[in-house]
Amino acid sequence: MLVEERRNQLLELVRAKRFASLPELVEQLDVSESTVRRDLEYLEEQGSAKRIHGGVLYAGDSPKIPHFEQQPARWTEKRMVARAAVELIDEGDSILLDGGSTTYEVARLLVGRRLHVVTNSLPVANLFAGNNSSDVILIGGNICPRTGVMHGPLATDMIAALRVRKVMLSVAAINTEGFYNNNLLFVKTEQAMIGAADDVIIVADSSKFGHRSLTHVCALGDVTHLIVDDGISDKWRKTIKAAGVDLRIGRGENAEGCDIK
Repeated sequence: MLVEERRNQLLELVRAKRFASLPELVEQLDVSESTVRRDLEYLEEQGSAKRIHGGVLYAGDSPKIPHFEQQPARWTEKRMVARAAVELIDEGDSILLDGGSTTYEVARLLVGRRLHVVTNSLPVANLFAGNNSSDVILIGGNICPRTGVMHGPLATDMIAALRVRKVMLSVAAINTEGFYNNNLLFVKTEQAMIGAADDVIIVADSSKFGHRSLTHVCALGDVTHLIVDDGISDKWRKTIKAAGVDLRIGRGENAEGCDIK
């Protein structure tokens, strides 16, 4: 990885979280601690970052687009899911990403990878926009001001013309009838995404199980992989396995890999 590319990726990691610890940056960039320290010193001289005890703060300009400014609910679990999810993504993959908070956590870990990214989310697209490793296509359509997510017939028509290897979606609820979301227009867009992909990956924290939301997205057996944190019950593990879905369990910060059930 070139020095400029690495520094851009480091800055994006810090910008996305507003604060990042030194060990976290070392792990995500897969470089030495001394390299990260030198890069942080350079970014601080440029006015983009500020080193403090325990890590670094983002000090640059903020994008004037909707963004997950605060850590979402169950952020620890979402991070567990995200770390397991990126193991399913290969170099050179074409992948559709929606605008859910769990998908956003996955996207943050994919920055710097050689990928073809398609998304209907301004915040997700912004993560990749400053990095030369990935090609990015932003789906157009009606925009939700609160989330920066595109939806509606224009978005659906554009997605229908695409073909990708993988799609990764967040959902609002999961029960024995399948997966749900809470916005009809978003669901139509997600259903178009499912139709455009070879493999369908659902990312969800364990609080979503046993509930239903406003609109049904698809049946349990319509997805290829389901990734969840280790709070999922044994009952739901058996239910998902019986539906023929590849279930992967994200683990804690210090654990390696994920459990495949």
